[in-house]
Amino acid sequence: MAMAATASANRFVAATSTAALHGLRSRSAPSCHRASFLFSSAKPRLVSFISRRHFLAPSALLKSDFQVREEGSPETLDYRVFFLDGSGKKMSPWHDVPLHLGDGVYNFIVEIPKETSAKMEVATDEAYTPIKQDTKKGKLRYYPYNINWNYGLLPQTWEDPSFANAEVEGAFGDNDPVDVVEIGERRANIGDILKVKPLAALAMIDEGELDWKIVAISLDDPRASLVNDADDVEKHFPGTLTAIRDWFRDYKIPDGKPANKFGLGNKAANKFWMPHRLNIIKSHRKYYWI
Repeated sequence: MAMAATASANRFVAATSTAALHGLRSRSAPSCHRASFLFSSAKPRLVSFISRRHFLAPSALLKSDFQVREEGSPETLDYRVFFLDGSGKKMSPWHDVPLHLGDGVYNFIVEIPKETSAKMEVATDEAYTPIKQDTKKGKLRYYPYNINWNYGLLPQTWEDPSFANAEVEGAFGDNDPVDVVEIGERRANIGDILKVKPLAALAMIDEGELDWKIVAISLDDPRASLVNDADDVEKHFPGTLTAIRDWFRDYKIPDGKPANKFGLGNKAANKFWMPHRLNIIKSHRKYYWI
């Protein structure tokens, strides 16, 4: 699916609309016939899913679990991680997984497990938006060093490239889902969906585009009950917010590119900071496009 910027209000619709999701799959379906992938001999991996009582969702999500299926071999151009619903049908991790679970808890989809360097991401322009390794000029991309936290996205969010955020140097969104940096102790797997609570936000500006980094923690982490905002992170995970900022600031430097910048005074904003009187996550979901 091509994510083109638009000012037309009728292209922004409710993210959980069953009809809209059906339309997305109809528009995207032809691309899956053009792709040719190698199938892994490994069996699909069962992944625990969220309780159905917290949200209204398409019928495909009313199962208690789902699967992720690898197609192709890791670290190849053909490698994809597809999501399957309880009946074995493909689903989109970006469009079909609910965002909000209630009580300040959100779904977080892991693209890059901690202490790995392959630059994995949801393929926003492919049918069913599987996770793949990013490429540049036909070559697989890697970070210059391991990322030290689980990294991924918030489903059903989008950084609007037509919206200039006046509170962050007028930067426009980067046309991708909102990113999450999960600071818990467990190393997750590609395709895991974790229940997380947001704690802070870093307003990274990458080549002039706004690329929010939501700092969160899995509810399953032993220290999750101790942290609820940026101040708690500083107390119980001292130095972590600075380390996250510095990692994302500097990771392009080994490739000869300039360091990324950060808005909001170069500091992590508390989760209660509300640009344009809206919570960061709610703000991006308002402009979610499908």
